[in-house]
Amino acid sequence: MKILIIEDEPGIISFLKQGLEEEHFEVHTCTNGKDGIELMLRESSDLVLLDWMLPGLPGIEVCKRFREHNSKTPVIFLTARDTVHDTIAGLQSGANDYIKKPFHFEELLERIRVQLRTSLKEPAVLKLADIQIDVNSHMVVRSGNEIYLTQKEYELLEYLLRNKDKVCTRKEIIENIWNIHFDYNTSVIDVFMNSLRKKLGLHKQDDLIHTIRGVGFIARES
Repeated sequence: MKILIIEDEPGIISFLKQGLEEEHFEVHTCTNGKDGIELMLRESSDLVLLDWMLPGLPGIEVCKRFREHNSKTPVIFLTARDTVHDTIAGLQSGANDYIKKPFHFEELLERIRVQLRTSLKEPAVLKLADIQIDVNSHMVVRSGNEIYLTQKEYELLEYLLRNKDKVCTRKEIIENIWNIHFDYNTSVIDVFMNSLRKKLGLHKQDDLIHTIRGVGFIARES
């Protein structure tokens, strides 16, 4: 997934680029409005983070011009302006969302994910063999039988299914499910994984969630 950041503050650019790349986004940056709109129109991105106060061309004008050519790519404004008038003006220019500086990275990340889910129209049902998750109701079913999971068990299963056929490292899981971004004993994952496998009735001969020793886990059909 490719994210374009148009922002003129080096500290914010560095902070966002590092955080988003750690979440496995491809990140491109630009520091002024004139070059920003050219880049937005020339290269395809999945989402744009756009500063309001930019040299060369204000962010709100960048957004207006972008919407003349592209009505689908999500745009999130990053700005210190927070009056009702400013919020309305930003949204009327074509932005999908608006977050005030300073902000917590975790909040921005969730806003990004919401916009990407909406724009990409992710499926309402995730499947792994005979296991199904309804992401709207959080209902989990296997072979027609509803499986009752705790919130963390559900989040763990959903994360693995969203990343089906991809190895999910312990670091990625602990950061995405438990929101822990520092050195931490990831053995807690094993406790929830064992419980999840038990509730799903997974056995070694037909295990759909495989352990990659020393690395993490992968949801994969045999």
